[in-house]
Amino acid sequence: MASSSFNPQPRPSFDGYDHDDDELTIKSPNNSLQEIKISIEMERNDGEENDGPNDCKTNSFENIGVFLTWDDLWVTVPNGSKGCKSILQGLTGYARPGELLAIMGPSGCGKSTLLDALAGRLNTRSKQSGEILINGRMQQLAYGTSAYVTNDNILTWTLTTREAVYYSARLQLPNTMSRAEKIERADMVIKEMGLQSCIDTRIGGWGNKGLSSGQQRRVSICIEMLTRPQLLFLDEPTSGLDSAASYYVMNRIVELAKEHGMTVVASIHQPSAEVCNLLDNLCLLSSGRTIYFGPSFAANQFFERNGFSCHDIQNPADHYLRMINTDFDQDIESAAEGKTPTKEVIEKLVESYASSDTYNLILREVAQINGQQLRIMKKKRSRASFFPQCLVLTERSFVNMYRDLGYYWLRLAIYIALAFGLGSVFYNVGNSYNSINARASMLMFVASLLTLMTIGGFPSFVEEMKVFRRERLNGHYGVAAFVISNIISSILFLFLIAIIPGIIAYYLVGLQQKNERFIYFTMILLACIMLVEGLMMIVASVVPNFLMGLIIGAGIQGVMMLSGGFFRLPNDLPRLFWKYPLFYISFHRYAFQGLYKNEFEGLKFPINNKMVGGPSYIHGETILRDTYQVDMEYSKWIDLAILFVMVVFYRVLFLGIIKIGETVKPLVKQIYVGLSFKRN
Repeated sequence: MASSSFNPQPRPSFDGYDHDDDELTIKSPNNSLQEIKISIEMERNDGEENDGPNDCKTNSFENIGVFLTWDDLWVTVPNGSKGCKSILQGLTGYARPGELLAIMGPSGCGKSTLLDALAGRLNTRSKQSGEILINGRMQQLAYGTSAYVTNDNILTWTLTTREAVYYSARLQLPNTMSRAEKIERADMVIKEMGLQSCIDTRIGGWGNKGLSSGQQRRVSICIEMLTRPQLLFLDEPTSGLDSAASYYVMNRIVELAKEHGMTVVASIHQPSAEVCNLLDNLCLLSSGRTIYFGPSFAANQFFERNGFSCHDIQNPADHYLRMINTDFDQDIESAAEGKTPTKEVIEKLVESYASSDTYNLILREVAQINGQQLRIMKKKRSRASFFPQCLVLTERSFVNMYRDLGYYWLRLAIYIALAFGLGSVFYNVGNSYNSINARASMLMFVASLLTLMTIGGFPSFVEEMKVFRRERLNGHYGVAAFVISNIISSILFLFLIAIIPGIIAYYLVGLQQKNERFIYFTMILLACIMLVEGLMMIVASVVPNFLMGLIIGAGIQGVMMLSGGFFRLPNDLPRLFWKYPLFYISFHRYAFQGLYKNEFEGLKFPINNKMVGGPSYIHGETILRDTYQVDMEYSKWIDLAILFVMVVFYRVLFLGIIKIGETVKPLVKQIYVGLSFKRN
């Protein structure tokens, strides 16, 4: 593979290959620089029976690294009343250890879909058929043996470059490495990606510019390169980078691939000529079909043979994309045919590739890789154990919550403002008969409308879930560690939100001046806030869309408030749905009743009774039983206990939804693949 010039010299043979009986040697433009040998000698069955799979003769493929092959790969998606739309159409190819395969083509050609299919990340709406084999077997890579750098820069924006990479190193690298070694590894990859100048700059988000998109992309690559994965997928790694940065980043990735035997598959939108020189193999796509697959330096010859040669001063990548871009209806100049419409050019190139010696060689290479006795990829990459993961995630989450003004601080300010408003409206409510409804209204506001403001943290939940999904798919840590760390890191902030506004509202209104009752009031408020936060986390895990999530979360709480027993008394609720089961599963019921018992028990309210000898006051217990229909058969502490049980249940439900999603998606994919194999 020439590094000085991308354009190969003309060769006397049809396709630039030197043929031999047993071996085919593909020579680079400068024969002294490199020779890439593709062995096409196939194993022959001599009719001898083997006792087992281990009796196979040792071949040229060593049992190291990851050989990835795909044969006749189709991916379709629903297209409304039109049936299905094919995104990928019968693709065949391979990726080998120590090599970089680049997937290139115009926008919408299927680059990211192919990358997702190879990485096992297609959504459940996509139907896949054909074979994708790892080391010649149908198997899934264990968590941590592969890494995927997405096109979106999904990072915790409040962290600096050093912190983002360092926290990831502590999560991913095994316990056998000391903290100093992990710091050294983190500093090394930061240096490799050229991020020393912005090492203490925050990633950046709303209200904070931070790193550029190109720098964020390099941080994403740094995080996944920490463990030197065996299989690395990169979705447009040069996006947002200038030509020099693109070259240095890709050059370092190629060096690491060769040094550690990594298999690298990358989709590249428009590489420079220097980056093209780094590619081992090139896969050109257009409208989901293969235009060319093979050594990158031989692509020029392929286009030249078909009458679409590239000028010496033109970037080959620009030339290829111009030839196969169907977005603009234009004619392409051909040396043999004058001007040809783009669609005809693509058809000609597709047919030429399908009938070429190159395609036959690819088929043989795929068959040979699949026929080897290669090891099964079962072993998981060693990473930090559960408790260190919880510690690191808790620390990182706490730093994020502390620095993100919109996560808790803005909510705390709103809660304080609402508490002052609540205290001023119901200021010094007193113990008159008219104060009964005022107390009940104030407590209702606290248990429902005040806690409803917790949905304001939903945007932060969504961003946190995005980071979690990226890191979880790459095997950085487990679901339980994430859930536990999120609870621990948020406790302090939630307690501040409960205690500070609670003090303001409780004492301005003039509720019962007893410490035990104030503590109970605060605990109810804390439990309700934690419940709403848990509910919004569940919504964020199911509905990642910001607007839809807010609507659904607010809607669920609105329905719960209606059935809580304040707006409509429990005995007056319609039995179907509102009473059974909603009244019993709504946390507002237990919050209302707990706060009512806490406030009204032990109080007496004077009444104007004109009957001779009638009572001059009414007990709070009587009001609870007769006026608000509160269940007095158990104490207020049972209501509080039920609320905290519901807090735990919501978090367990959150964990379960994530785990079920991880289980169902691969299962659905396996069913689709299995049905496709049966049809084939």
